[in-house]
Amino acid sequence: MCVKHRNLTWTLALLFLSGALCREMKVKYQLGPICAVKGSSVVIPCSYDYPKEHKVKEVLWGHEKYNIYDGPFLFNSTMKNTTSRFQYIGDKEHNCSFLIHQVENNDKGKYAFRFITDQDKCTGIYGSTLKVVDLKVSLAKLSGSRSFKEGDSVNMTCTNSCDDGHRSSIFTWLKNGEPIHEGPVLYLSNISSTNNGNYTCSLKTQRATPSEVINIDVEYGPKNTSVSIVPLKEVDGSSYFKLICTSNANPPVENYTWFKIDENDNLIEVGNQSVISISHGGQYLCSATNKHGSQNSPVIVKNKEPFNRGLLLIPTVAVLLIVTTVIAITSLRFRLNKKRTRALETDCEEDIQNAVYANWPGIDTNQSQERSQCEGATSEVIYATVDFHTKRESNTEQQMDSHHDDESVIYSTVCRKQLWSPPYIETL
Repeated sequence: MCVKHRNLTWTLALLFLSGALCREMKVKYQLGPICAVKGSSVVIPCSYDYPKEHKVKEVLWGHEKYNIYDGPFLFNSTMKNTTSRFQYIGDKEHNCSFLIHQVENNDKGKYAFRFITDQDKCTGIYGSTLKVVDLKVSLAKLSGSRSFKEGDSVNMTCTNSCDDGHRSSIFTWLKNGEPIHEGPVLYLSNISSTNNGNYTCSLKTQRATPSEVINIDVEYGPKNTSVSIVPLKEVDGSSYFKLICTSNANPPVENYTWFKIDENDNLIEVGNQSVISISHGGQYLCSATNKHGSQNSPVIVKNKEPFNRGLLLIPTVAVLLIVTTVIAITSLRFRLNKKRTRALETDCEEDIQNAVYANWPGIDTNQSQERSQCEGATSEVIYATVDFHTKRESNTEQQMDSHHDDESVIYSTVCRKQLWSPPYIETL
């Protein structure tokens, strides 16, 4: 229905008295309210008519929270400062449809279309009413508790009240913003901590329509309870250690209890904190507890005196050094003896024609026995140098020539023993 605005009071009176109302200029809207999910985009269908001799100059859309006749308007074709969320998708002929992006809760209410021609103006006062709703999630659990426990099963159902029970919408389920399932119902069975997160549903075609958030925080008893040892200090020859108990639990561990196991396998309570200090050896364990249960750590054995690897390392290194030194000395002596043997063999081959052998007369029986023992035993070889000349020269010439006459050098092997003095060797 369209009202000409020459005189609004007169026009309304004419409406009831004569029934003649804007017969030549009309605006038509969709019957009934229009429903939109918050965050979605919605179209308000509209059409209008006017006499053929008129030419449309301006089109406008207004909301009931403002003056639908005088504005301000949500959209005005002659102005460019209207918000981008509102878009006119009609024309200046007969289509006056209006598009609203990312619908908000305060967008609800009545919308009216107004157009101005070169001869008149008209507003469709009945307008279209917009209803804005949120997607709803209903939650069903097998247990009556509001908290989620490990092993529970959960059903979540997404509903759109704009469907009026027809369930025509296609939904997408999201966990922490990532899609995980399509359909109105999400079923989680035998839940665990891996199911923790924030769940929402949205229209598949319009992801910007999230429902309320359902937070699933699965609770469970202590898990992976363990003990670690940290050395502290040594006082008067006693070693002190810190025992630390850790455990995964939701809600967090409420109580820690430490036990020492005696020789009869009895448990003796020795502390009730997550960390304790000890100075005595033995077997220990801790127990972690929250409202869903408790768990014991493995038994840990602490010797009275800590094993010091550094003490073992010291004698090991000393032995290695001694062995290495002995091997090096032995190898060096072997190489020296080998060189001496080779030198002796070479000199003997070169000077075999000039070799002079001396037979030492026996001295007495004891010396003979000692010599026999020497010949059979391992002896130390000592070389004696003897100068050999065919004719005698003066002492001075003999000393000068002895430095140059290498071929006159011969060797005599003498067995050296502590109880036997070497014989006197006379230069020939």
